[in-house]
Amino acid sequence: MGFLDNERLLQIAADAATFLGRKPYPHASMQGVIREEGFQRLCDEVPPLDLFQSQFGVARSYGQKSHDRYALQYQPGLDPVLSPAWREFIRELHDQPYREFLRRTLGLEARERFVMSMHWHFAPNGASVSPHTDARRKIASHIFYLNTPEDWDERWGGHTLVLDDAGLLSAHARNIETLKKVAASEMLGNRSFMFKRTEHSWHGVDTIVCPPGHMRKVFIVVINRVSLQVLWRRVRGKDPDGYPLYMRAVQDPAAEAGH
Repeated sequence: MGFLDNERLLQIAADAATFLGRKPYPHASMQGVIREEGFQRLCDEVPPLDLFQSQFGVARSYGQKSHDRYALQYQPGLDPVLSPAWREFIRELHDQPYREFLRRTLGLEARERFVMSMHWHFAPNGASVSPHTDARRKIASHIFYLNTPEDWDERWGGHTLVLDDAGLLSAHARNIETLKKVAASEMLGNRSFMFKRTEHSWHGVDTIVCPPGHMRKVFIVVINRVSLQVLWRRVRGKDPDGYPLYMRAVQDPAAEAGH
């Protein structure tokens, strides 16, 4: 079973002009990029929390409030403990149909090189992502929401917010009080959200207010240009986000037990 709906990808890419022309920077909520039956499997089979790193209270370079969450960076050594559904989905994300969708939707030149990095973020009650712009090596981000009506309520927050600085702030400004919310992503119903990075692509996540035992769950594909920073990180065995590209393979407990 394929996870990505390639016909839906073609449909979205065909309207790239609308995406690229949206203000204050290119952004769009997308429904049905993943086939419905595949979406439910991915939600049911997310990686276990004990694989994640706890990232709470971590100081940020430009003084913003910490981005509190549990985080797991994808690298091939994880494959033994990922479900077959997740391994197949990630493989499809590297295949030509999705790469061509990115190229067309983001308006990339035919010869423009890019590499992807991927990670899961799970965020509990009280967590948020303060307003920020992304690193210049990033071309865009595609956020897949992994919650369903059975485990999430839109009133609990966790939406990705599109913020407008009216073109007045530098990419890493501290005086962010003037930012205006102009849009918020939809989280439920097999949704994803894409935005293209610009010098003014301010965004964040509203504060999560959910009961114990619930978390906002997303899987994010980051599209990176092949910059000197990215090439240097690769030489040092790191992915574009600066994480080790090939860590020791995680042993599948079933295989370890001889099953």
